[in-house]
Parts: sequence; structure tokens; C-alpha cells
Amino acid sequence: MAIPSKTSVNMRVIHRYLGFFLAGVMAVYAISGMFLVFRDTDFLKKEVAFAKTIDAGVSAYKLGRSLGIRNLRVEKEEDNILFFKGGNYNSATGEASWIKKEMPFILKKMTHLHKAKTSEPLFFLNLFFGASLLFFVISSFWMFMPSTQIFKKGIWFTLGGVVLVLVLMFV
Repeated sequence: MAIPSKTSVNMRVIHRYLGFFLAGVMAVYAISGMFLVFRDTDFLKKEVAFAKTIDAGVSAYKLGRSLGIRNLRVEKEEDNILFFKGGNYNSATGEASWIKKEMPFILKKMTHLHKAKTSEPLFFLNLFFGASLLFFVISSFWMFMPSTQIFKKGIWFTLGGVVLVLVLMFV
């Protein structure tokens, strides 16, 4: 039996303990990722009412930005009241009210993991997690000797995974 190299032993040790450390992180990412798939549906969402007073006379064009609602489209306007999906805005008084469907608090926080920006502390967790996953990919090739049948099959499975993702990305 061949004696494993120091690099191989180190890769195995780091792979093992980093894997244990990231098991919880990966579980949260996996669960939140599965819920994130349903973000365009009402699955597990509840209605939340909002009310806000902004400047009077805001144009339909600037209303979404003033209320913090993306892609807001005014559907109709009657007697100084602008109606949009789920709510309305009184341009005479500046009062706006709307209903929005949101995930429960904990799921909302979990799915935010996937959408963190560089201005947020989660940004560092995302970079660390991505780099750790890349390390797992690389270090997994040190688990078996390159001359073994398992390693060669592993290479084919790896290529199969890459091809599957590329096909699904472009279909």
C-alpha cells in the first residue's frame, strides 16, 4: 500500500473538519434554497398591510421609488387616487396603503442569505461559504489515489454533474 503524501493527508484533515463546521451552514442554505425556488408563488406567504405617508403630488413614475416598491405600475387614477396592484396612493394627502405577501420572518431571513449584498455582513459568510465549497470540490480529488477505479469513475461523475448543470442552464 502506498504511503499518502503530506498534501493528501492535510487535504483530508481540512476537508473533514471544515465539512463538520459547515454542516449547519449547508443545511440552512439547502433549506432556504428550496424555499427560494417558490418565491414567485404564494407558498407559505401571508398578507401584510403597509401604510405610509409621503409627499403629496408624487407622480406615478416616482411612486414606486417613494414607497420602496419595485416595478410598481399604476393601473388607474380616480379623484387624486392612484391605484396599483394591492394598494393605492392619495396624491392630495400623500397617504398610501398596500398589502404585500411575505414569507414568515425566519424564512425571509434564511432566504436573504442567498441575496446578500456587499454592504451587508452576510456578504462575508457568502464568500467564505463559496470558497469552502470550492475547496471541497478540489480536496475531494485527494480522497482517492488517481490510479484507482473509484477516482476514474469519480472524474466521470464530476463531468456528468458539470454537463447536467450546463444543459439545465441553457434549456
